[in-house]
Amino acid sequence: MSQRLHLVFGGELVDPTKNAFKDVDDIHIVGMFPNYEAAFNAWKAEAQRTVDNAHMRYFIAHIHRLRDEEQPASPTEELD
Repeated sequence: MSQRLHLVFGGELVDPTKNAFKDVDDIHIVGMFPNYEAAFNAWKAEAQRTVDNAHMRYFIAHIHRLRDEEQPASPTEELD
């Protein structure tokens, strides 16, 4: 059974119309979630908690899309 992992993270943006973080060292990692529904619920809670700050944004990263186990490894994965 494959997992559909999702990462929820966010932080303060330099400009609310862009997706560049003001301080990458200050990114808030909410957590890793086993499915989109759980990730969405966590994202929504953080977004609502920070609604008064227009520069704060939270995102859901679809970690399961980053790697396809059916495909051969890339050359960088072969390095030791």
